[in-house]
Parts: sequence; structure tokens; C-alpha cells
Amino acid sequence: MARYTGSVCRLCRRENLKLFLKGDRCYSDKCAFDRRSYPPGQHGQHRGRKTSDYGIQLREKQKVKRLYGLSEKQFHLFFVKADNQKGITGTNLLVMLERRFDNVVYRLGFVNSRAQGRHFVRHSHFLVNGNKVNIPSYLIGVGDVVEVREKSRNIKAIGDSLDAVVRRGIPQWLDLEKENLKGIVKSFPVREDLVTPMQEQLIVELYSK
Repeated sequence: MARYTGSVCRLCRRENLKLFLKGDRCYSDKCAFDRRSYPPGQHGQHRGRKTSDYGIQLREKQKVKRLYGLSEKQFHLFFVKADNQKGITGTNLLVMLERRFDNVVYRLGFVNSRAQGRHFVRHSHFLVNGNKVNIPSYLIGVGDVVEVREKSRNIKAIGDSLDAVVRRGIPQWLDLEKENLKGIVKSFPVREDLVTPMQEQLIVELYSK
């Protein structure tokens, strides 16, 4: 599977939005987006061409795809599933992306970024309802209990992430028991819970061409 291995700070600058892809660094003075909030490349400061409707739709799709750290194929598969569900396709897509296992452990504050969440999930550091799950794309359901494995509770990165989670906050659809390193999914997320500016309708329009 194709995997992006370049600087993730370039992605934030390209999408003109801080995507918080590097955890604590994004909140510090070292954040590349805060220091150079223009597109990367030698012509980044001089790009003045008008963007077409297709270009606007493409940038929105790329932004959401990069925010959740998915490949093109993975993102399209999620869109197809969302389109086959009842309701608004764009909202269904965002809700499914939020329910991904790697995103839930990030939202609970167990990790500093979704990339770190994927890494920790693949190495079986978390349990779902007492069972080992090592699939980052696993969709968490209402009532599921996500917790850190007993053998993984002394990992420094998890402790540091929980100490810093106050900066991000815990979404209303999740409940964190910090002392027990456990989180409970109270409900599915709703559109209003997603504070990152996203225009999901543009993604629907792009894939509907």
C-alpha cells in the first residue's frame, strides 16, 4: 500500500489548515504552519491563480483524507460505504471516519496523533471490550469500552498524552476514565461534534462526477 513518508508539516501548509499531525509540536512555537502559513515549494508565496470548482472539491477531499491519515483507496472505500447508508452521505462519511479505532484512541488522549494511534493499535496496546484488536480501521460502536492493555500501561508516551489531553479536550460522545486508562463510547458522534472546518458536501460532489 502506498504510504506518505515525507514531511507532514507540508500537508498542513498545502491544505492551509493546521491538521495536528505531529501531536504536541503542533501546539508549540516550532509548528511549521504557524511559522510559514503558505503553500510549500519555491512558488508557494506567489501562487495567485484562481482555483476551479474541481480544484476546490479536490482540496477538500485531500484535506479530510490527510487529516485521518488514509490512502486514496481506503478513503474511497469509506465513501462507498457511507453512500450506501441511509441519511446524508457526507455526514455518514465523517461519522465513520471518527469511529475508526485509531481515531478513537486519539480522541481519548491515549496517543498524541492519529499516526501514533495507528502504530499503537497495530502493536496491540489497546483492548476493545476486553478483547485484543489490532486493526486501525475497526469501527467502534456505541457502548464499546476502549482501554490500555495491562502490559502497556507503563508506556511513557501514553502517560504523556493523557497529561496533555486537556489542550484538545474529550468529545461529548466519549467518556474518559483517566485513572483506569479506559474510555467508553456513549454515542455516535454528530456533525456538531466535529470542530475541524470541513465541507463534506464538496467531497460528495467530487465523487459524484
